[in-house]
Amino acid sequence: MSTLSLAAILAESARYHPHRTALVEGDVRLTFAEMWHQARRQAATLTRLGIRPGARVALMAPNTAEFPRAYYAILAAGGVVVPVHLLLTAQEAAHVLRDSGAELLLCHTALAETGLQAAAEAGVRTVTVGPRAELPCCDGRLEDLAATAPPLPTYVARGPEDPAVVFYTSGTTGTPKGAVLSHLNLVMNATVNAFDANHVRPDDVALGALPLFHTFGQTVSMNSTWRAGAALVLLPRFDGATAIELMVRENVNTFHGVPTMYTRLLEAAREAGTLPRLRLCVSGGASLPPPVLEAFEDSFGTVVYEGYGLSETSPTASVNQPAFGARAGTVGHPVWGVDVEIARPEVTDRVALVPAGELGEIVVRGHNVFSGYLDRPEATAEALTDGWFRTGDLGRKDADGFVSIVDRTKDLVIRGGFNVYPREVEEVLLRHPAVAEAAVIGVPDPLHGEEVCAVLIADKDAAAAPSAEEVIAWSKQRLARHKYPRRVEFVDSYPLGPSHKVLKRELRRRFGSP
Repeated sequence: MSTLSLAAILAESARYHPHRTALVEGDVRLTFAEMWHQARRQAATLTRLGIRPGARVALMAPNTAEFPRAYYAILAAGGVVVPVHLLLTAQEAAHVLRDSGAELLLCHTALAETGLQAAAEAGVRTVTVGPRAELPCCDGRLEDLAATAPPLPTYVARGPEDPAVVFYTSGTTGTPKGAVLSHLNLVMNATVNAFDANHVRPDDVALGALPLFHTFGQTVSMNSTWRAGAALVLLPRFDGATAIELMVRENVNTFHGVPTMYTRLLEAAREAGTLPRLRLCVSGGASLPPPVLEAFEDSFGTVVYEGYGLSETSPTASVNQPAFGARAGTVGHPVWGVDVEIARPEVTDRVALVPAGELGEIVVRGHNVFSGYLDRPEATAEALTDGWFRTGDLGRKDADGFVSIVDRTKDLVIRGGFNVYPREVEEVLLRHPAVAEAAVIGVPDPLHGEEVCAVLIADKDAAAAPSAEEVIAWSKQRLARHKYPRRVEFVDSYPLGPSHKVLKRELRRRFGSP
C-alpha cells in the first residue's frame, strides 16, 4: 500500500534543512527542526485527546505561528484539517463545525468569542492556541497540554487519496459545503507551484499575508514555500505600509496576494522611502486589472504572475509562468500535470471541448481536482464530468495556450479575493421585515475588485420604508464582514426573462457604476 502525507512537507524540510529559518512572525523565529518538533508534540497531544487517523479537526487561527504549528500537528496525528474562515459569524462557523463532523476545534484565543460560541452551538470540544487567557467552556490550551508531551516519532502514515483538508465553499445554492482535498492533491499542488510554476529557491523569503485559512494562502504561500525549504514571514493583518516595511526589514523577495493587496502596496509605495527587492510576485483570487499590474511592475521593478484556481482545484490550475512568459490579462498556462480546457457549457452530460479561441466553460482535469463535496454525492456528480471539474467560469484558451477568464456562469461575487454567493446574502436580506424581494449582484470596485450590491424591492405593507443605510447596518449584524452589502438600491420591479427569472445581467448593467 502506498502512503503519502501533507505533513511530509514540514517533516522533510526539517530533515533536509534543520537549521534553516522556516517561520518569522514578530519576535518569533523558528527553524524547520524547531517547527517540526513543536508540531509533533502537539500531534502527540491531539492523539492523547482522542484524535484518530481520519478524524476532522477544525482550526480557527489568524496568520500567527499558531496556525502552521497546529495545522501540521493535525496532519501529523493523521487528522483532517478543517480551516474556519475568520470572517464568519458564530452561526456560520457553527454550521462548518456541524457539517464537517469536526471532533475538536483548535481556536486562537484572539477569536475565542466567536469560536467558543460556535463550538457550543455545534456541541464540539474546544482547545485554545495562542496567548494564555481565562476562558470558559474549553478543554485547555494546546501549548500547555503539549509542554511535557513526548513528540510523535514521525507523522502517521496516510494513503494518497485519504482526505487531508476540507475547505468550505458555498455553492450556487448559497449553502456552504466542504470540498475534500486529498494528500495527493495538496502535496502535488505545493510541489508544482514550488518547482515548476514559480521556481521557488531555498534562499527565498516569502511574505505570508494571504489568510492561511484560505486555499491560496495555505497552498501557495505556506506549503509551496516550505516544500522548497524557503522561509515564510507572517503578517497577521495586512496593511500596505506595514507590509512594505516588513518586507524591507526581513529581505522578503516573494509576494503572493489578491488584487486588493497590490492596490494597497501601490498606494503605500508613494510614501515609502525604500521598497523591497521582489523577485517573484503571484496574483490570484480575482482578476488583476491590467493598469494595476502595469503600475506595480513599474514601481517595484518585477513581473507579476497572475494565476487562476479554486478550492476544488487545490487551488492552482493555471498561472503565468517564467517558462512560458507572462501575458497581461490572462491567467497563463496550466500547471504541470494538469489540463485546463474550454468546453461547451450547454452540454452537461459530457465534456465537449471547443477549438482554440472560442468562448466556453473552463474545465480542469488532473492531480489537483478534489475528491468531491463532503457527504454531498449529488453536488459532486454535478461538478465532475468524465473526470473533469466544471468550474462554472467562462473563458478562452488561445493558440499559444494562454487561458483568459471572461465571465462567470455562476453569479459569484469575488470581493477582495473572498467568494460571496448572492443567494446566501439574499436569503438573509429577505428576513428583513421591510424587504419583499432581494437580488444581489457584484459591481466593479477599484479597491476590492467587486463590491456586493443589493437591489431590493421594499415591502409595501411595511410600517416604514427602509433606507439603504438601515439595511446595510441590519445586514452587517447577520452576515460575515466580506458578505454584507456596502451598496443598496431600491427598485419597483426587476427585469425578468421568459422563465420569470431575474435578469441579473441587466441589473449589473444598470447599477454597475458608482
